Amino acid sequence: MSIWIFRLVRLRWLLLCVLLGAGLLAANYLHWDDRLSFWAKEQRVSAAEQAQSIWLPGYRAVLQGKPLQGLEHDELSGLTYSAESNTLFAVTGKSPQLIELSLDGQVMRRIDLHGFANPEGVEVLSGGRLAIIDERKRTLTTFKLGALTRSLEFTDHPSYDLGFADAGNKGFEGIAWDSRNERVLLGKERGPLGLFSLPFPGEDGAAGTLQPLASEQLFLRDISSLTYDARTGHALVLSDESRLLLEVNEQGEPVSFISLARGMNGLQRGIGQAEGVTMDADGNIYIVSEPNLFYVLRKEPAKVQPREVD
Repeated sequence: MSIWIFRLVRLRWLLLCVLLGAGLLAANYLHWDDRLSFWAKEQRVSAAEQAQSIWLPGYRAVLQGKPLQGLEHDELSGLTYSAESNTLFAVTGKSPQLIELSLDGQVMRRIDLHGFANPEGVEVLSGGRLAIIDERKRTLTTFKLGALTRSLEFTDHPSYDLGFADAGNKGFEGIAWDSRNERVLLGKERGPLGLFSLPFPGEDGAAGTLQPLASEQLFLRDISSLTYDARTGHALVLSDESRLLLEVNEQGEPVSFISLARGMNGLQRGIGQAEGVTMDADGNIYIVSEPNLFYVLRKEPAKVQPREVD
């Protein structure tokens, strides 16, 4: 009997070690230790420092999980805000299209993308131009969009080869326009994950050299989308696998973050497979996720500290 008890105890210890090892591997894979360490740093950030940043912990979900009507069978990716039209644009990959959305998630226009293979990101640039990155073709294509445009042909517009020919399905997905420095910011999904900059492509598609940016401190498993805030000079980096939205400064250093898990920042359900993020002129954050759900996060008013009465 004692032998069986000894074996049972040994089996329990072995199981405990396996579970502990699996937990440590999961924590390392998901960067939970980095998140915890950075969360502790966030608690010591002053109100003045928060005011100089986007400061994601101050945001709450005000619209969440709204289905985008008519896009049930499409794979929505990327998201950008147009100040000119006060609307949003996203792209679909399965049947390549450019989708125009209202700020409350209503589908306003669908534009067929002929000759595109797998569009994953879209961004409004300067001079009335937009850009689409095609992950499979490894290209950035620029174009102008008319009010009555209903289709775009890939070969009719200038494109820039982004390289990384062996990236496969781990190429560029994130794109943002850095209006302060007149450059495009690009996020490579993974294998390896990375941030890059590219001077603004001209009319003929000519552009400068793709330059790597600091990304060693990003505690993310992948990059699925980017957006840029000209007011602070900071960028937001969206990670599908990490279920995280991360604010970084111009040096690529983390400034603040929020989890996209259930119960965080007013989310009744977690945002699964987040594929696009952008901000409007008022600082509201918009996120789209598969299967084509729409979210809006808004910053809560700063709490006024009560004054002491003499």
